[in-house]
Amino acid sequence: MFGYVKLPLKDVATEIYRGAGITRDQVTESGIPCVRYGEIYTTYNVWFNECVSHTDESEIISKKYFGHGDVLFAITGEKVEDIAKSCVYMGNEQCLAGGDIVIMKHEQNPKYMGYVLSTTDAQEQKSKGRVKSKVVHSNVPAISEIVVPIPSLQKQAEIVEILDRFNEICNDLTTGLPAEIEARQKQYEYYRDKLLTFKELGA
Repeated sequence: MFGYVKLPLKDVATEIYRGAGITRDQVTESGIPCVRYGEIYTTYNVWFNECVSHTDESEIISKKYFGHGDVLFAITGEKVEDIAKSCVYMGNEQCLAGGDIVIMKHEQNPKYMGYVLSTTDAQEQKSKGRVKSKVVHSNVPAISEIVVPIPSLQKQAEIVEILDRFNEICNDLTTGLPAEIEARQKQYEYYRDKLLTFKELGA
């Protein structure tokens, strides 16, 4: 087993901060790209290259930006199981983050962070202590305490390459039989969790 350290996100992040509100009325056809928290649940997967929404930068009073490789967490949701769903921005434009989003900057492999934060273990940590109600909230301190395994950048790149191949296979099967798609998805989730669950090293 290769070496790694387990670290809370507060020790992985170089910066971690909240976005600021962008109302539905402020979303435009053109302008600066932006993400509103609901889109993290409905539109984006583990990572994405382009924002589906834009806004007029001059109309936004409190501007909170994110860029390539940053992790976005939605900190308001309807389900305990889904709270703090995250995605990673892989594009190269400067973008604005709306309210109820936490942005984390870091120096790790961006896709690795996307994958490791989508594991069952990470999701259990995100939902721990959350009370099921009409709307579920998280916050910067709670997200900062999520612990993830951090291997070397080289090993992170190797893991990303394997999981990217599984993603490609799953996407290629979208025209195949539903049972086959489900089986491949379960296989991907199994190997994702297997690759990103590390045994403690002996003394």
